This record gives sequence, C-alpha cells and structure tokens, in this order.
Amino acid sequence: MSRELLMLVDALAREKNVDKETVFGALESALAAATKRRFKEEADVRVTIDRETGAYDSFRRWQIVPEEEFVDSGIHMLLQESLVDDPTVKMGDFVEEPIEAIEFGRIGAQTAKQVILQKIRDAEREQILNDFLERKEHLVTGTIKRMERGNAIIESGRLEALLPRDQMIPKENLRVGDRVRAYLLKIDRSSRGPQLILSRVAPDFLVKLFELEVPEIEEGLLEIKAAARDPGSRAKIAVKSNDQRLDPIGTCVGMRGSRVQAVTQELAGERVDIILWSPEPAQLVINALMPAEVVSIVVDEDSHAMDVVVDEDNLAQAIGRAGQNVRLASELSGWEINLMTETESKSKVEEESLRNRQLFIDKLDVDEEVADILVQEGFNTLEEVAYVPLNEMLDIEAFDEDTVNELRARARNALLTQAIASEEQVETMAQDLLGLEGMDDQTARVLAAKGVHTQEDLADLAVDDLVELTGMDAERAKQLIMTARAPWFA
Repeated sequence: MSRELLMLVDALAREKNVDKETVFGALESALAAATKRRFKEEADVRVTIDRETGAYDSFRRWQIVPEEEFVDSGIHMLLQESLVDDPTVKMGDFVEEPIEAIEFGRIGAQTAKQVILQKIRDAEREQILNDFLERKEHLVTGTIKRMERGNAIIESGRLEALLPRDQMIPKENLRVGDRVRAYLLKIDRSSRGPQLILSRVAPDFLVKLFELEVPEIEEGLLEIKAAARDPGSRAKIAVKSNDQRLDPIGTCVGMRGSRVQAVTQELAGERVDIILWSPEPAQLVINALMPAEVVSIVVDEDSHAMDVVVDEDNLAQAIGRAGQNVRLASELSGWEINLMTETESKSKVEEESLRNRQLFIDKLDVDEEVADILVQEGFNTLEEVAYVPLNEMLDIEAFDEDTVNELRARARNALLTQAIASEEQVETMAQDLLGLEGMDDQTARVLAAKGVHTQEDLADLAVDDLVELTGMDAERAKQLIMTARAPWFA
C-alpha cells in the first residue's frame, strides 16, 4: 500500500501542477480526518507520511494550555498534568501518544478525494495569487462575471476579484459583461471567495490613473504628493515637479486637456483640480482652496488646524457646494481648515484677546493695563509668560527688568497652584479604583488622570484600551477588567 500511496502522490502532483509536498499534506489531513472518526469524544489527530517509503504513523495529541483556556480534555491538557510524564514541556506545546494507523484503503474514498482536491485547489489559487503579486500591479482590469448583493465579481485572467458596492463610484451603473478597472485595495487570504478586494473610490485609484496617463510621473520627473476625492463629483491632487523646466500642472492637464479628460472619463465624470504642492502647510492650503483667494492664515500647530480668512465675496466659492471644496482641501493638506470672513476673524481675535486679558488679570493679579500689554505682545497662556526666553520679555518697552521677573514668578506660582489642585482632584477620583483587588496607587492615578475614575469606568474598557492607557501587559489588564466586571455577574 505504501508504494501505491507514493504513486498516487506523484500522479496528483503532475496532474494538478503542484509540488508533492502539497499532496502529501493533503493526504495527511485526509488520514487524520478519517482517524478522528474512531473517537467518540473530541480528539486532535496528527498523521505523518514518510516521504521516501510511503509508510505513515498516527498520533493523538493534546495541547498544553493555561487553566482559563482549558475547554475539552479530549484536546487540551494542563501543564501540571503533563509535567508528570515530561518535565521539559512548556505552555503551548503538544503532548502526543502513538495510536494505531488506519488502513489507507478503508478511508472513505470520497472524503479523502475532497480533502486532497481542496488542498490542491487552495495551492493552485495561492500560486496564481503569488504570480500576480510578484508583478506588483496596483490596477486590476477585468470583466464583471456576476453581481452578488450589489457587489461585482470581476474576472481578471485566472483571478477573481471583488468590487464591493461601497467601493463603486456613486450613481455608477455597472452590469455583467462590463470591462472595469479598479485599484487593488487589499488582499484577503482567509476568504474562500475572491481574494482581491478592489476599489474605484480610493484616492490611490486616482493617483494610479494619472500615472498611466502621464509618463513623466513614471520617469520620476513629476510626483503626485497627495490626493483627495469626493468620488464621482470632484477631486484634488497636489503635484510637484522634480525638473525645473517642467510645468507640473500643465503636464498633468495635457495637450488641450487630453490627459485629465481621460482620467475624468474613467471616473464617471469626476472633475479633478490639479494644484501645486508645497512643503509649507499654509501655502499648500492656499493652493488647495483655489480658485478662492485667501486673505490671511493663522496656523495652530497644537490642534493641527488653520483659521483661513477669505473675502466675503469669496466665502461661498471657498466652501464649495455642500462644503465640498474646503473638505477636499482639508483632506489633501491633512489640516483642519476653519474658513471665516474678515469680520468673523476680527470678532474671534477680539474674543480671544478678552479671554486672555481676563486670564492674566485673574491669575497674575495684575491691572488691565499690564494684561493688555501682554495680550498685545502676543502672549496667550501662563506657560508663555513663565517660560518664554527672558530676553524676549525684556524687549517689551513698557516693562522693566523687575516687572518682568515679578510676572514670570507669578505665572510659575499660578501654574504650580493649578498642578497641585489637579493632583488633588486626581487623588480624590482614584480612591474608588484603589478599592479594587490587584489595583496599585500608581495605576489608579494614571487612570484617574485619563478620565477613568470609577470601577464602572474600568469595567467598560477593552483589554487593548487599558494596555494603551497604562502600558501594562495584556494579562494584567485582562485580570483587572474581569475583577471590575465581577459585580455584573454577581
């Protein structure tokens, strides 16, 4: 029988054009599946075939698991039990014992054949996929083979790809038989169906289409640095030239608009604005908002936002239909954009000035005149007053050195008072957590400072959330959360 088994492996490997190891693996799975049927309870069986002789051995095995993961004695074993027979085993290992091997001829022929053919089909599919990936193609072109619940199944060579409904351009009416081009969004190796997941709405699809139409991009003379889309309606791309002799916008537009029109046609009429890239965020935002003209910009690095001032006449154009223009400009630049008129900007500045003025009056115990000077000189926070370089404050004509030193000292005292008050508040909030078994003072304080004040707050967290908040290991995080959730099950 061993000789017949080797002949079967050889024949299947040649017939299906897969390596022998794949066929051996399929046979081992088939033999293991058949052997498991001999046990009434759950069992884990491993079969190994000698690649030279065709002889095979069968083993029943148990995995060593911690007590909380122990489910079935037919497939699991606790560490303390296994150490009796083998002191070298560790968590996660398998303990095996030989069992009588069944005869190959007694296996249900249909079951064995199905397992073998499925394994071979999987191997063939994996090989086709690997061949595709080696070509490093980002655009997939194929024909719609069928529609399933609104999703399109696309046949591309020997591969099947899935274009989900939510990755189609809105109002696009695709039908069976249509020739379609799409961007390779991701690969789902676990799927039994199509493994290539496509998109026609991803910004990268727009970029790849321009790479097809504009040879200068492939040659490295031009770069598309960013892209944003409202699929089927409007898009923006930011381009940069690596050759000073080349006009990046004109090159992408093409002769009489031929290049950009080809892209627009592929994207169901989506209008594409081509803007000049700038490494300076403010200039990039100005370019991205065109054709609306920007009067001024205030950049807030801390909140990663910009207040952009435009003329009243330009406001509607800058915002765009249903906020489309400013939204795309924001996506393209990666900055939050707050559009406002000059009147609104002036009102906001006045409000901030009044707020900062009152802050300095209250916290520094100064009169309105001193507070106004600080605001006029651009000071917005107590930290700036306390820690800005001394020479910058000494440059203020209205202040002498004694006044500057007094202001800095008062600002530092005010910040210290705030920190103590905050610390006391955290201390109070942490008390509820400290009553929890396994909780320590430091962890309770960290959690309270980050908004987790009660046992109920902790119980609502996921293990990953607690690990991210505190930096503790996942096992301890799991134990703390389960302890906090104990009242739920009482």
